Amino acid sequence: MSQRGRGPLLLGVRHHGPGSARAARAALDAAGPGVVLVEGPPEADALVSLAADEDMVPPVALLAHVVDEPGRSAFWPLAEFSPEWVAIRWALERDVPVRFIDLPAAHSLALRAQAVTPDDLEGLGEQGEDQSGDDVRESMRVDPLAVLAETAGHDDPERWWEDVVEHRAGAEDAFAPFEALGEAMGALREEYGDGGHGLDLVREAYMRLQLRAAQKEFVDRVAVVCGAWHVPALRVKTTVAADRAVLKGLPKAKVDMTWVPWTHRRLARAGGYGAGIDSPGWYGHLFSAPDRPVERWMTKVAGLFRDEDRIVSSAHVIEAVRLAETLAAMRGRPLAGLTESTDAIRAVMCEGSDVPLSLVRDKLVVGDVLGEVPDAAPAVPLQRDLTRLQRSLRLKPEAVERELELDLRKETDAARSRLLHRLRLLDVGWGEPARSVRASTGTFRETWRLRWEPELSVRVAEAGVWGTTVLSAATARAEADAIGAQALADVTALAERCLLAELPEALPVVMRVLADRAAMDADVGHLAQALPALVRSLRYGDVRGTDTQALSEVAAGLAERVFVGLPPACAGLDGDAAAEMRGHVDAVHTAVGRLLENDGTAGHRGRWHSVLRVLAARDSVAGVIRGRCARLLLDDGQLAEGEAARLMGLALSPGTGPAEAAAWIEGFVGGGSGGGLLLVHDERLLTLVDDWLTGVSADAFTDVLPLLRRTFSAYESGVRRTLGELVRRGPAGTGPTAAVSAAPPGFAPGLDHARADAVLPVVRLLLGTDDADAYAEATSGSCSCPGSGSGSGRGDNDLVGVA
Repeated sequence: MSQRGRGPLLLGVRHHGPGSARAARAALDAAGPGVVLVEGPPEADALVSLAADEDMVPPVALLAHVVDEPGRSAFWPLAEFSPEWVAIRWALERDVPVRFIDLPAAHSLALRAQAVTPDDLEGLGEQGEDQSGDDVRESMRVDPLAVLAETAGHDDPERWWEDVVEHRAGAEDAFAPFEALGEAMGALREEYGDGGHGLDLVREAYMRLQLRAAQKEFVDRVAVVCGAWHVPALRVKTTVAADRAVLKGLPKAKVDMTWVPWTHRRLARAGGYGAGIDSPGWYGHLFSAPDRPVERWMTKVAGLFRDEDRIVSSAHVIEAVRLAETLAAMRGRPLAGLTESTDAIRAVMCEGSDVPLSLVRDKLVVGDVLGEVPDAAPAVPLQRDLTRLQRSLRLKPEAVERELELDLRKETDAARSRLLHRLRLLDVGWGEPARSVRASTGTFRETWRLRWEPELSVRVAEAGVWGTTVLSAATARAEADAIGAQALADVTALAERCLLAELPEALPVVMRVLADRAAMDADVGHLAQALPALVRSLRYGDVRGTDTQALSEVAAGLAERVFVGLPPACAGLDGDAAAEMRGHVDAVHTAVGRLLENDGTAGHRGRWHSVLRVLAARDSVAGVIRGRCARLLLDDGQLAEGEAARLMGLALSPGTGPAEAAAWIEGFVGGGSGGGLLLVHDERLLTLVDDWLTGVSADAFTDVLPLLRRTFSAYESGVRRTLGELVRRGPAGTGPTAAVSAAPPGFAPGLDHARADAVLPVVRLLLGTDDADAYAEATSGSCSCPGSGSGSGRGDNDLVGVA
């Protein structure tokens, strides 16, 4: 049964083409075949019946992966507007057998692993989307649609295809479109041969063998739905022996196959059947719209804009439709396509701006549709456990990115956090930690950014080798990672992740490895990198109620080793090494403060302050480290009055090189640690810096300028402006605008009684020291300032109390 009654019915289609899907359905209705053969891996024959399940919602994909190497895999995606999906559903609804006739995935995945030739790998690219990491280069391959469009005088293959197929109403002869397309592809195959699609000859040989087998069983009642490029090859008269000879000796791998959810966003990439489409949302609309596709599309866009609080009226929709149709007529197109619709939306609804159009493309032209697969689909045990947890925790996988705020004091949120952390240990990146908009510094709150991608199904299959449940798999993976870790910091980070994921069985193994590595590692830098993660782990353990006694002991021992080894490790460092060590000093300082919170003693803090004093006073230590240590001591209140100025004076003395002095300043007031405000409020330090800088020679100033510029440019604009005013005025009592009498820097020599008196009533009200009558008396003009001659006599005490 062919289009004209000779041989099988060959329906050459464009993968993911809604026009091809409608035409294929019409041709199947007209022909009524006894069997439908579909381009796809034969291993999926056992799964095809699931396509009729009411819980199967496209887009979905057939996933094949090598049993021993799940990462070696391929997808065959199908959308509701894919001709293959329409043919499958048509057959299942009528109890007509469906069979896949492409080269088995067992062969294609084995060939992909062997990388027979570049051409062979490119040929496999049309079969399925490779997940092995190899990029299929298509520069030497013939694009049939591009050639046909160029022959017809069009420079855009997509627009040409839309005009001749997608936007054409159904033909009276249901088979005519396929006959015309088949003839066109036949001419291309005569001209270009396999067109650079290296393994298509192997695939087509297998297809012919399957076609012959179906014809023996169903005679001429056979329909084939495949890429139009393959139709001429299926019509070629060859012998069975010749086709079998082509397939002889093909490598083979053991594979598993199942259905997995797919997304419109993934359909928009060049993959699947080698037919990545730019606008899956638009194609889905064309396929599902019963009539007036342009009007319905503009209505969707208007609804989207209204949801985003943009003002779009019915008049906007009407004018946009008229403009799109006018543009189509002017451009000689049978129907307004996506280009005309977008131009009309930009002009009418977006007032000429491209910014709102990005929302239309993201939400409608591409879309965030995520398919669904029934529970009956085969899956590894780990996938089934993950699905169970997702349902019990009400964490539905979604293609759209969303943020999830978790309060770890709540049981459900804590369980969600454990699941996401365990999946991260298994390299299943469904969720990524994010910065909370609430800017909370507590350990009881977490923010996650969630987005489910189809590739995660492969990651779950890969992780299945570690266990049958998420908990057991994460535990086994953590133990293996701990044993195989190379650096001490890797083990401490793993310990932190184990606490976050709550893996009590893995933690002893990680702690044993951590203790062994910490005892053997003598590099202070490594120890300093490891300590912060350990201390963070103690905090996470507190909020989760985890026993962290062993972790606390290791952290205390690690801190002592850092205290002993840090002074000699900071001597004789060059600029880059000194900057790196300064970061370690900051990290250890923060960790020691948190360690104090957990162990409840001041021993570690006192030992650390002693180390900082040694580093701040030792000349062999780089200036940036000495300056940073002095600043940390000052912030902790460990420097006596004037000691910071004395240390700065020594660092900026004439005997110190300009570069070293600038480095000291960078360590003391740089790094976004509030150094600017420190200089604003302590003019002694500012005067020291100013005097040193004015005394630097011209040549040395050129050398230190980049470092100083980096230091002071990190300050807020208001701080920089205040510092500039203070420098312009000069030191207190010597500048051009300084007061004659002694006064604090920045203040007038005497007290302004009137201005002070105006503030007191409000202060009394805030402090609750006056009743309403007293407040009324104060606001009526009475003065309680000293020397004013009036008031209740309580003004002095009030001022002292406020001060």
